[in-house]
Amino acid sequence: MSLRQVGRSIIRLGVLLVLVSIAAFFLVTVSPLDPLKTNVGQAALGSMSQEQIAQLEEYWGVNTPPVKRYVSWAGDFLQGDMGMSLLYRRPVSKVIGEKLANSLWLMASAWVISGVVGFVLGVAAGARKGRLTDKLISGYALVTASTPAFWLALVLLMVFAVWLKILPIGLSVPIGMEASAVTLGDRLVHGILPVAALSITGISNIALHTREKMAEVMESDYVLFARARGESEWEIVKRHGIRNILLPAMTLQFASVSEIFGGSVLVEQVFSYPGLGRAAVTAGLGGDVPLLLGITMISAAIVFGGNLTANVLYQVVDPRIRKRRAG
Repeated sequence: MSLRQVGRSIIRLGVLLVLVSIAAFFLVTVSPLDPLKTNVGQAALGSMSQEQIAQLEEYWGVNTPPVKRYVSWAGDFLQGDMGMSLLYRRPVSKVIGEKLANSLWLMASAWVISGVVGFVLGVAAGARKGRLTDKLISGYALVTASTPAFWLALVLLMVFAVWLKILPIGLSVPIGMEASAVTLGDRLVHGILPVAALSITGISNIALHTREKMAEVMESDYVLFARARGESEWEIVKRHGIRNILLPAMTLQFASVSEIFGGSVLVEQVFSYPGLGRAAVTAGLGGDVPLLLGITMISAAIVFGGNLTANVLYQVVDPRIRKRRAG
């Protein structure tokens, strides 16, 4: 990419983050949830004096005008300060750093698995369109594509954690174990079910898309000519099929970053996984505006980064796009 294109991308990112932050702040502002009742409780509030309630209202910013609160937060954010989390009473940057570290490998694993497996299944189904392989793969993809991620997570939890009892029921580490004693194997075992729930639904979209593209290639004139020359089915798939569908599949894969993020919110809730998605739900329900806005900004930046990466790879894989943009 040229410097001009990089500059435009940075400007688009800035505009996107501003709009996303305004939308998130507006939704929290119009929420019917009372942060005092949600976090303190109605019974506790009833036993407090007016001075104590006034201090809590000042802490949660209940009486501060929304515009003033947003401008104050935006000014601090531009200086690199995300503020203090009202629930955790710690800097938002540190809270996000811990939660993101837990979620990142979870989402990355699901992203890679869904991309690779979905692509392989899509190629196999498209290359054998109308046959048993195609029907089985398409049936699986259609069923899982219409299955909510949270429902699938509940099914996996019931089967493997409750009935069979071969996998942990939730969390990211064993209950009651000190952090220093937790091993990589413990974290991997606790991540199997969340990763499976995120991967299964992600595989279907990529498999169906790849199947359609692969079927179009296999029905094209140049593939018919290749068959007439005596090329084997595998040679046709390798030389003509994969080469032509790699670019759209790669674009769809990077575009699925937003779906992985969205699915992780529900999946982490089901498995009580202490990640970024669960922290976002807690911040939203608890009225923790600084934390919610910080998570929203980081999530938007990661999703934008995925789309930007797809753009760059587009030009690397297909020289025609690079020449067209240069012209």
